Amino acid sequence: MRFQVPQFINIEDKLFGPLTVKQFVYLVGGGGMVYILYQYLPFYVALFIIAPVAALALALAFLKINNKPFIFTLQAAIIYAFGVRLYLWRKQPKKITPAEALQKKPDAGVPALSESRLKDLSWALDINQSIKK
Repeated sequence: MRFQVPQFINIEDKLFGPLTVKQFVYLVGGGGMVYILYQYLPFYVALFIIAPVAALALALAFLKINNKPFIFTLQAAIIYAFGVRLYLWRKQPKKITPAEALQKKPDAGVPALSESRLKDLSWALDINQSIKK
């Protein structure tokens, strides 16, 4: 039995002439907001609000940044603006005076391995065996 494999699944369907469904919804929503603002506010006041709303609707419908729709950039900007930030800095080492250096005990450090113990460990690693001593 043969199955038909869908091709070009990352391309949206054009439903309303040259517009996709998302573009159509963005433009209709923006146009509706512009109409409501125009009807209920004085023209000179509404003009300052209508221009950004219309620009946002057009950007959402048509603008692509780095071949991604503008909505992804807008979402990232909002998350960045309202998200929690973690600031890291380098801790400045504390300067040790000669008196403190004399009082400080030397660390035990890494124990020295004898040659035979080192060979035992490398052999155990080679055969993936654990050594208990």
